[in-house]
Amino acid sequence: MQVTIDKNSGYCFGVEFAIQMAEDELKQSDDATLYCLGDIVHNRMEVERLHKQGLRVIDREQLGTLHDCKVLIRAHGEPPETYQLALRNNLELIDASCPVVLKLQNRVKHAYDISQRQNGQIVIYGQPGHAEVVGLTGQTRNRAIIVMTEADLDQVDFARPVTLFSQTTKSTAGFYKMKALIEERIAAAGGSLDSFDANDSICRQVSNREPQLAKFALEHDVVLFVSGRKSSNGKALFSVVNSVNQHSYFIENENELQDEWFAGATSVGICGATSTPLWLMRQVQERVEGLGELV
Repeated sequence: MQVTIDKNSGYCFGVEFAIQMAEDELKQSDDATLYCLGDIVHNRMEVERLHKQGLRVIDREQLGTLHDCKVLIRAHGEPPETYQLALRNNLELIDASCPVVLKLQNRVKHAYDISQRQNGQIVIYGQPGHAEVVGLTGQTRNRAIIVMTEADLDQVDFARPVTLFSQTTKSTAGFYKMKALIEERIAAAGGSLDSFDANDSICRQVSNREPQLAKFALEHDVVLFVSGRKSSNGKALFSVVNSVNQHSYFIENENELQDEWFAGATSVGICGATSTPLWLMRQVQERVEGLGELV
């Protein structure tokens, strides 16, 4: 079998930058612990690799108990309260927030300030509780409305102005479907679309991968999509792959491979999310090539 890794898959700039910052800091600090607020990336294998180097993952409750130490802010970004807490507890923040996310936070904050004067609402298309979404809602004093499904739109008052944003790693198709649903609700309520401002804030590094992945998936008999199961981006990108190739499989690592997937296959494509490390896709490639030799 010919086994190919998608050249466009793997870490996006923001994740790569955060991991590099963590590794650099760990190399410089032999006797000090580096804490990370939440998993640095939604990939269990990579989190375990960095744990062996000394990176310790903490949650928000644990953060409140820390004083006089270093804490890494991952690419997802953080709400204002995190920075305020850091000042109170004398925490040194290693801020690896993705520039794309920081720009979006500023846009959401600006839109929120305007909406307050217009009795408007900020709506974010994203996964409730996701780290990036927590950071975005923090820009609105946690007053933003989070929507994932049509049922979630019942929280919105369509007689008032609505400003829509998206979590940067969500599906483009999903965002525009939500936009259309909001427009339908506004029309049904007798409102004006002039009071609706939709902002496609999906990261272009993410959205550009969708057509590239679809093309890649069509070029192979079997496609292995490697991603952490907690990755929002992974779920969105796998749906693109699976929609064009029914012989596609979502796996976390090479141990989940099943021999029967490759029966009669002459080409296997390996791809992944923006949170999938290249070394992990290479491990999957080596295992598949080994299966091919046995066959």
